[in-house]
Amino acid sequence: MMFIREAVDTAGNDVANSNKTKGMNVVDAADQVRRFYDQHPYPPPVADLDRYRQLWLDPARRRADYHLMWPTTAYREDQEVLIAGCGTAQAAKHALRQPEARVTGIDVSATSIQHTQALKRQYNLANLEVHQLPIERVDELGRSYDKIVCTGVLHHLPDPDAGLRALRSAMKPDGAMHLMVYAPYGRTGIYMLQEYCRRLGIGTSDQEITDLAAALMELPAGHPLEHLLREAPDFRRRAALADALLHPQDRAYSVPQLFEYLKRGGLTFGRWIRQAPYLAQCGALASTPHASRLAQLSAQEGYAAVELFRGTMVRHSLVAYRTDRPGASQPICFDDDRWLTHVPIRLPRTLIIEERLPPGAAAVLINQSHTYPDLYLPINAQEKRLFKAIDGRRTIAQIVRQAATQTVQRQHRAFFERLWWYDQVVFDASD
Repeated sequence: MMFIREAVDTAGNDVANSNKTKGMNVVDAADQVRRFYDQHPYPPPVADLDRYRQLWLDPARRRADYHLMWPTTAYREDQEVLIAGCGTAQAAKHALRQPEARVTGIDVSATSIQHTQALKRQYNLANLEVHQLPIERVDELGRSYDKIVCTGVLHHLPDPDAGLRALRSAMKPDGAMHLMVYAPYGRTGIYMLQEYCRRLGIGTSDQEITDLAAALMELPAGHPLEHLLREAPDFRRRAALADALLHPQDRAYSVPQLFEYLKRGGLTFGRWIRQAPYLAQCGALASTPHASRLAQLSAQEGYAAVELFRGTMVRHSLVAYRTDRPGASQPICFDDDRWLTHVPIRLPRTLIIEERLPPGAAAVLINQSHTYPDLYLPINAQEKRLFKAIDGRRTIAQIVRQAATQTVQRQHRAFFERLWWYDQVVFDASD
């Protein structure tokens, strides 16, 4: 375990340190980041959120999103929401998907704010307000929030610790934070090409980005960046290319570094947004000779080991809470009979495959958010009936009708636990 920890920390620190803006103070670095996003807003601006709005009209989708973050709290829509580093559309999207919430978006980029304001007018988002403001100064708004969303931002700050502490100070005691930061190992090719661009003095003009895109077409087979170019079509777009390879400020966090980062910020880990990729009991690792060894690790050590084994994670997305939060944050467990009182809610991106199945399977469940092809869940005929009976209203006990024998009940418990592991369901455990 010590070897794993030292290997992760050493590699992660090397990546992070090699990508800090050199020769600048914090103010200069922050100003350079602001100018970068004014010139190259990312994600690229959008003019149509109709399909997005239609998706979130589904109350089951909204409830699943809520109970992912608050499994033991009764569902409510009238929240205070902060989108920190909202970019060109993220705050408008949240205002659309949570019409009863009061949504605030902040960003350092005037260009991003202008695009967000345009969407606010276009969709008449009376529940949205937007401010050009850096994350570190969020206290100037004088408000506290139930939910804070900060994805793809903190790793670009000159002082990510200061940014996280500022966000924590704006959280309500029982609030939740959705964070996403870069992970180092899957970004190896990106950091190699960042260094390549620095050595050549490649800037961010339109012609230089066009030339860079052309050069990348000639990358040799087997280059660490080749996988991303092949698997992420967005990476070939001008804005995505600039954001990945020409950004003035960039760092990444391995799993151990991420947990230390949260601790320094006064936060505690709740869960991964999609947890199956981090769990040794999911996917191919579960059938390796190392499965029993992995099962003996603590949860955090297990996440770190799986990150190393998978090797291609490019980001970490998680839910975090204040360390002084009252009560347990993510108490979902199957160690006693409370699981029978949970209401399972299907996650919306699940596919039920019923053709070309593995031997003995009546169906295979796949969460389309997963990028690893081994994270599929075969289910038998009885499990298929139980899964299709999930309606977001009935408890597990009502679905299984409280099976009489202990053997059958153990089978049901194992099935619903696997659904949870594999990101097929979340639970409303508020009762």
